[in-house]
Amino acid sequence: MAGNVDVIWHSLPAEKAAAELDTSPRVGLKAEEAASRLARYGPNALKQVGARRGPKILLAQFTDFLVLVLIGACIVSLFLGEYVDATAILAIVVLNGVLGFVQEYRAEKSLQALREMAAPKAAVVRDGREIVVDTREVVPGDLVRLRAGDRVPADLRLVEEYNLQVDEAALTGESLAIEKQAALALDDDAPLADRRNMVYAGTVATYGRGNGVVVATGMGTELGRIAAMVQEVGREHTPLQRRLARLGKFLVWAVLSLCGVVFAAGLLRGLPAHEMFLTAVSLAVAAIPEGLPAVVTISLAIGVQRMVKRHALIRRLSSVETLGSTSVICADKTGTLTENKMVARRAYVNGREVVRPDAPDDLKELLATALLCTSDFISAVGVGDFSFDGERSNPTEAALVEAALDVGVDARALAGRYEFQAEVPFDSGRKRMTAVFGRDGDRVAVVKGAPEIVLELCSAIQEGAAVRPLTAEARASVQAANADLAGRGLRVIAVATRLLSDDEEVTPALERDLTFRGYVAIDDPPRPEVYEAVRKSRLAHITPIMVTGDHRATAAAIAKEVGILDEKGAVLTGREIDALSHEGLIDELEDVRVLARVTPEHKLRVVRALRARGAVVAMTGDGVNDAPALKEADIGVAMGITGTDVSKEASDMILTDDNFATIVAAVEEGRGIYANIKKFVHFLLSCNASELLVMIIATLGGWPLPLLPIQILWVNLITDGAPALALGVDPPEVGLLLKRPRPKHAFLFDGHELRLIPTQGLFIAAATLGSYLTVLYGFGEGLATARTFAFSVLTLSQLFHALNCRSQTRSFFALGPFSNPWLLYAVGFSLLLHLGVVYIPFLQPIFHTVPLSLRDWGLMLVISSLPLIFMEIYKPLYALVKRTRREPEDYFGVFPE
Repeated sequence: MAGNVDVIWHSLPAEKAAAELDTSPRVGLKAEEAASRLARYGPNALKQVGARRGPKILLAQFTDFLVLVLIGACIVSLFLGEYVDATAILAIVVLNGVLGFVQEYRAEKSLQALREMAAPKAAVVRDGREIVVDTREVVPGDLVRLRAGDRVPADLRLVEEYNLQVDEAALTGESLAIEKQAALALDDDAPLADRRNMVYAGTVATYGRGNGVVVATGMGTELGRIAAMVQEVGREHTPLQRRLARLGKFLVWAVLSLCGVVFAAGLLRGLPAHEMFLTAVSLAVAAIPEGLPAVVTISLAIGVQRMVKRHALIRRLSSVETLGSTSVICADKTGTLTENKMVARRAYVNGREVVRPDAPDDLKELLATALLCTSDFISAVGVGDFSFDGERSNPTEAALVEAALDVGVDARALAGRYEFQAEVPFDSGRKRMTAVFGRDGDRVAVVKGAPEIVLELCSAIQEGAAVRPLTAEARASVQAANADLAGRGLRVIAVATRLLSDDEEVTPALERDLTFRGYVAIDDPPRPEVYEAVRKSRLAHITPIMVTGDHRATAAAIAKEVGILDEKGAVLTGREIDALSHEGLIDELEDVRVLARVTPEHKLRVVRALRARGAVVAMTGDGVNDAPALKEADIGVAMGITGTDVSKEASDMILTDDNFATIVAAVEEGRGIYANIKKFVHFLLSCNASELLVMIIATLGGWPLPLLPIQILWVNLITDGAPALALGVDPPEVGLLLKRPRPKHAFLFDGHELRLIPTQGLFIAAATLGSYLTVLYGFGEGLATARTFAFSVLTLSQLFHALNCRSQTRSFFALGPFSNPWLLYAVGFSLLLHLGVVYIPFLQPIFHTVPLSLRDWGLMLVISSLPLIFMEIYKPLYALVKRTRREPEDYFGVFPE
């Protein structure tokens, strides 16, 4: 922590800040005092955020409501002496837990492999001598020395700097390195991104050097404050977890009520109480879809493995499905939507704008001139190496160098024509740099810098091969070009030249009467794949919102370019957010597509407001500043390559290729997995409904029970197993990405599906009971034969129904019978198991079955296929009616939270 957390360090002069910390801005702390402060304030380290240990991950697998119900069913089965059924249920519970644990534990291990400890060493001055210490040993009051390439170990108030530039993208989202000025004393309310006399832990010095006194360490730094915010944000259940929990509670009460009806009806008919109790309990166990948790877990785990191949690491299984529910993606601009690399993409030369990759001769000449006035070129001249393979001096100069090389400028040949003589280095106060060269007996000064500064020093303008006076009209035209480029969010660099006399000294005084050559406009360009990813997001009815610490103009320009911001969209800044109440922000976000100049607190407020609007929010980002919002969002998506440790630990999913387009693929994958979960839940519920209806109708009708408890449990076991699992790996239907995201609080099924489940269950029950009564009373067969017939019809009908459940709107044959071979294998395997209990002699007394003839099987196949035939007729008729009515997607909002 800092010595005094109430001090506003950026508002104090450097000397006063050092005095407040009782340290010297020249010789630093004494070694003894540093040791004392280390004992007082503790190590300069963050508390680990978001880490989950193995036992905690394992226990979490057994807390879902349905799993707890299954454990209860297992206990009841043991009490009743149904050891086989109890063992089967226990095996399912354990399998579910092991699968979930293995996947999530592996994800945590992968995350640990991605972690890189920041700033392990730091250069500090103690007793007047520079020493290198472990970052954990840095204390408040230490005098830290920074050089280009150093990671800042703690929050510092600069006391001196020499052209120091710091990359603060990880903390503020600002894409450009910030020029620091130690002499400044700022307003108390200066935003974090504008505190140019401060440097913060976790940022990187990219150019120059500087010294600063430590004002905060560990959890007292801006980085630590964000880490604390992450810890305060709770982890909520995902939409899938909420929906399954609500479904489970509904099923438990509904099933217990119906089983109570069966038990009471049997007693009223005079049937033995023990037999009816066993039947009611068997029905209850059968009606609860015990395979559901395991099948959900396996489906999610399979989806996770597919996504790993597509460069997405899932930390929590349920995150896959949550992506499918996403309706808003809050995307950090720098490094997520953009390349986090400055590129010269436009230029202004000879009175016109030129867009790369066009490379006319005048652009090539302008970029060659700009290349001369870069520290990288001057350094290359000094060592005779023009490969430019090493570290660049700063992002702006790197962009100029790469632009010149890309249009074919030969740096070595240029050095042969221009002999470097001297330079006036770049200075943040002057905002320009000058390099002087000898060329063919002449001396040439090349100047580059801020347009408003350089243009004031110009008296002429280059137009083609001619040099003309810079008239008021010409100056206004050039200024308008600068305003236009800057208004599009581009950073504009002006280039000018001047012929010098032989005896003219190389001082800032030579920067006069310059000839304006042109502008080079640079920015951090969007990733190439982002354009298509944003287009797909819009097609999927997902609203992308850019969230950044950059200025309004820069953010808006990039957002317009990639398609996030259109004429209807609005830009909201951090200051504007501060002026809004929570309710006001909720209303304001209706049309907002860009959030600029925002802090971590703003991001948290935005995510909370969006969720209050009912949105399922995915937050993407790689910086420390993204971490609280990543954890607050329904799903946080961190970058695996450029992402900070804090953001990765706060996330649900990590993109191992830092590719924004991977998110859209993940959304599609999530929607496919959710659709498959719905398919097998639909299958399980309609099958279990058919079993309940068979028993209830038979009991109320006064007929002999068509199914015995062991038969009910067997049907449930073979249909809840392999066929349901095979539906979980069904390939996604065409057009899945074009559908609207599911409403946040919608039930698992829409109204049409909720009506269809009991209808299909009734159809299967009718086929089972019809065949049972026909064999028992029509054919005059015995009760054992009739039960075996009904037992087989129910099993076959449910297996045929599994084929139905691949789609509720498209024909099984239109989908392609062999497009999911696993389902055909599962149906075949389940049929073989059923044949075994009918024909294997030692199993017949256990399951109370008798052999059936070929004629019986022929009749059973016809009856059992009726549910499939019915749905094949129903699906096109339903689709036709829906198209005729032009109905929107039907979500049935029952069982609200």
